Amino acid sequence: MTIHIGANSGEIAETVLLPGDPYRAKWAAETFLKDAKLVNEVRGMLGFTGTWNGHRVTIQGSGMGMPSLSIYVNELIKDYGAKTLIRIGSTGGMQQKVAIRDVILAQTASNISTPSRGIFKEVNFAPCADFDLLHKAYHAAEAKGVTTHVGGIYSADVFYDERPDLNEEMTRHGILAVEMEAAELYNLAARYQRRALAVLTVSDHLITGEALPSEEREKSFGDMVEIALEAAFT
Repeated sequence: MTIHIGANSGEIAETVLLPGDPYRAKWAAETFLKDAKLVNEVRGMLGFTGTWNGHRVTIQGSGMGMPSLSIYVNELIKDYGAKTLIRIGSTGGMQQKVAIRDVILAQTASNISTPSRGIFKEVNFAPCADFDLLHKAYHAAEAKGVTTHVGGIYSADVFYDERPDLNEEMTRHGILAVEMEAAELYNLAARYQRRALAVLTVSDHLITGEALPSEEREKSFGDMVEIALEAAFT
């Protein structure tokens, strides 16, 4: 057990999917895993371990924002031996070619600041995905007929952003979408030599103003979970 994860030794799989919302972790575990067992409920941040096509998988909520994700990923790697960590979450589209329900595979994750900034000091480290996971996820999405985009995203520190000028520059420089966690996941994966990827579903759009109704989100997020699982084990 750790401060934030109540699982016993051996209850966390080497492959971990990381939705921000603990109830989305519950839904994904019940929908996609066989014999899913609750292994963590500390602070209400639910985690489940089961199997998918015979492979052990943990689906652990990570909370909102990079500081929260950093806590869980540090403990999953250092205390439980997680080796493959895939963020599955929602994102806001920032390009006209990106549509609601499309899937984005984050090749890189730009940011203003992450919890790792104190380590990097003056260096603007460029966190990126594991290419093998990215490659397999792309082919899994292609096989499913899911409209998928590969490229850079922006991991923001804040949800209620008051920097329209910054959003304009992100869009101008080809950033596909904005979310709040992937950059620090990629930093930690690089630090500890682990595999990481962010598979994201476009749930709203900063340019068009469109948004998925809450009742439709789970159905749309199913493709994202399947793509992540296939990338991890094919």
